[in-house]
Amino acid sequence: MNSALETLRRGFGGDIIEPGGAEYESASRSVLTTGSPAYVLRPKTVEDVRAAVGFAGGSGLALSVRGGGHSFPGFGTNHGGVVIDLSELADIEVVDDERHLVRIGGGATWGQVATALAAHGLAISSGDTRSVGVGGLTLSGGIGWKVRKYGLALDNLVAAEVVIADGEVVTASAEQNPDLFWAIRGGGGNFGVVTAFEFAAHPTTDVFFGKVTFPAAEAGAVLQGWADYLRTAPEELTSIASLANPFAGGPEAPVEIHVAFDGDDAELADRALDPIRRLGTVLDDDVALTPYADILEEGATPPPGIQLVARNGFVERESVPETLRILAEVGTSPGSPLIAVRGVGGAVSKVPDDATAYPHRRAELMVVTLTGGPQPVVEAARPGLDAIWGRLAPQLSGAYANFLSTATEDDVAAVYPAKTYHRLAGIKRRYDPENLFAGNHNVLPE
Repeated sequence: MNSALETLRRGFGGDIIEPGGAEYESASRSVLTTGSPAYVLRPKTVEDVRAAVGFAGGSGLALSVRGGGHSFPGFGTNHGGVVIDLSELADIEVVDDERHLVRIGGGATWGQVATALAAHGLAISSGDTRSVGVGGLTLSGGIGWKVRKYGLALDNLVAAEVVIADGEVVTASAEQNPDLFWAIRGGGGNFGVVTAFEFAAHPTTDVFFGKVTFPAAEAGAVLQGWADYLRTAPEELTSIASLANPFAGGPEAPVEIHVAFDGDDAELADRALDPIRRLGTVLDDDVALTPYADILEEGATPPPGIQLVARNGFVERESVPETLRILAEVGTSPGSPLIAVRGVGGAVSKVPDDATAYPHRRAELMVVTLTGGPQPVVEAARPGLDAIWGRLAPQLSGAYANFLSTATEDDVAAVYPAKTYHRLAGIKRRYDPENLFAGNHNVLPE
C-alpha cells in the first residue's frame, strides 16, 4: 500500500486528503451521509482520475465516486476505502452553438449548469435541486421540471468521456462503444467514472412556476382530477402533487400541486393551468413567471444525527385510481410520511423501452415517500411505513434509483427488471469484470 501511495503522490496533480488533514472532516462526508474513508482523492484532470482509479483498483479498498454527493444510500463516501471526489472537474462549455451541444465536467452540479446556460438562453432537462450532481442524476435517470417536454436528463445525453476500470479513457456514444452508451443511460455508476458529459440543450425562456394549494379534506378528488388531467395536458406542463408536509401541518397540511409551465406566454400558461385551478377550493396560488435557473431549489444538508428514508415506485395507468385513493387516505391520517407524486409520461414515454437502461417508460406517475428524524424516530416510524408500502405494493412496479435510501438486492431488482439487468451484467463483465465500481445499485459482472 505504501508503495502504491507513493506512486500515486508522484503522478497525481490533485489533492490527496487523509484522516487528520485540515479538509478531511468536510471531504469525508457526502451531503446525506457521514463517512470515514482512508483517502479522499480530488482530481483536477482526467489523468488524475486515471491515476485515482488505478490506485483504488490496486489497493483492494472499497471505491466510492462522488459527484454532487446527494445519494440517499451514501454512495459518495465509505468507511476505510477510497473516495474519488470529482468536484474540481466542473467546467461547462457550449461546444456547438448551432446544435446547442454542451460539454459538462463530471463534477458539476445542476445549479452551475443552469446558471451557465442561462447566459446562452439554453437549458437541459435535469433535476430540481441546484446542488445535485450532473453525474449521479443523469446516470440513473434525471426527472425534473422539464421532464414531460424534454424527457429525462439521460435522454438528452449524446456522448460521455468515461474512465473504465483498467484506466483507459473511452468515449461512449451512439457511434463509439454503443453498448457502454446504452448502459450508462440508466445503469448508474456501475461502469466507470464519467469525467465529462455532452448534452443536447434546448433554447429556453422564463417559465411559469409555483404551486396551487387545496384543503387536505379535498385530497382524494384533487389527486384523481390532477392525474386525469395530466394525460391530456400540454407537455410543456410538468407537475408534482404533494401532501402531508410535516412543516405545514402533517395530515392537515394542504394538498400542494407544484407546476412548471415551460414557456413565457401568459395566455398559453393560463390555458394549461386553469384545469388545475378548477380541481377544488384554491387556498393559495403563487404561480409566477420565473427564470428557469431560479426554480431549482437549494439542497440542504441535514443536521448531524438526522436520517432520511426515501422509498418510491412507479404507477402505470390501470393502477392510478387505487394508488391515489390509498395515498389520499394515508396522507390525511396521523403518522403519514411526506408524500410526493410526480407526473412523468410525456416525452419519457415516447422513447422505446429498450433504447436505454432506464426501463420505466410506461409509468404515468412516480410515488415517493420521505421520512426523517433521529434514528429512534425513524425506527419507530418504520412499521407504519412498511404497512403503507404493503398496501401500495400491488399497485406499483419498479423503482427509481435516485430516490431510494437503500441498495438491497430487492432494490436492485426493482430498479432493473430481469431483462435489463441481464444486458447490463454482460456489459459490466466487459468494462468492469472485477466489480471495482460497486458503490451503487450494483450490477454484478455476468
